Amino acid sequence: MFESNEVSNVVLVDSVLSSRLEQTEGLASARFIEARQRLSPDATPAPAWIEVGSAFVMFDGVNSPLTQSFGLGMRGVVTASEFEQIETFFHERNAPVFLEVSPLASPETLTLLNERGYQPVEYTSVLCRRIGWQFSLPKSQSSAILVRKMEATESELFAQTSASGWTDDPQFREMILGFAHTFSTTQGTTAMIAEIDGKPIATGLAFLDDKVALLAGASTIPSARNQGAQFALLEARLQYAIEQGCDLAMMCALPGSPSQRNAQRNGFQIAYTRTKWKRG
Repeated sequence: MFESNEVSNVVLVDSVLSSRLEQTEGLASARFIEARQRLSPDATPAPAWIEVGSAFVMFDGVNSPLTQSFGLGMRGVVTASEFEQIETFFHERNAPVFLEVSPLASPETLTLLNERGYQPVEYTSVLCRRIGWQFSLPKSQSSAILVRKMEATESELFAQTSASGWTDDPQFREMILGFAHTFSTTQGTTAMIAEIDGKPIATGLAFLDDKVALLAGASTIPSARNQGAQFALLEARLQYAIEQGCDLAMMCALPGSPSQRNAQRNGFQIAYTRTKWKRG
């Protein structure tokens, strides 16, 4: 573990911490929706988001993984009217109701989910680590890899590089291109590109809010894998977050996945396992 001799890197998990992490991811998703609105003003039905109590509720298309909510129940009991407002938002757009819920949400939230016919459909490991001058960071071992911020005119380059790392399937490539292009132009998000000899090989994103850095968008083109690009991107994004005054970094991953294991190898701990609920 990356730990100084004086200050422990261990994060003590409680509802206050979870509220910070859930708000960061919820706000990042809301800012993504706003970027979609700017980039696709004629989309029908239009991308939209609302805030209901502590929940950020997003619509990005019927089949989009961004069509869901974050933060439900993080500021006390969720009322039946709040549930109805959220469900109406999705139903009016003919979209399924997906709710991401932290295990540290108000205990009554679980009771209401069951009473309203929701079922768990997915789990996510929410990981975090403390960052700052007093904590050691992972160090890139490759001097050949240069990491830099994306220029304002390079969103297409970022998107193409990202999509090349995510999939070769034409069926999904356009969707990934759209996500990457939108995320790279989302307010509060810094997009970074890793290069070797001036050629882009990998991408990563950092969204900052409330001194929390949400790291996402990790992608490396197949021909450049296992050369340390993601390690270099992680170091660069954490250093950037520290320079901007952040004291926490977070990632999300499927439980037991390579992404989770890589995060744990670099000082991240599992804060909690979040559940995605769908109304049956």
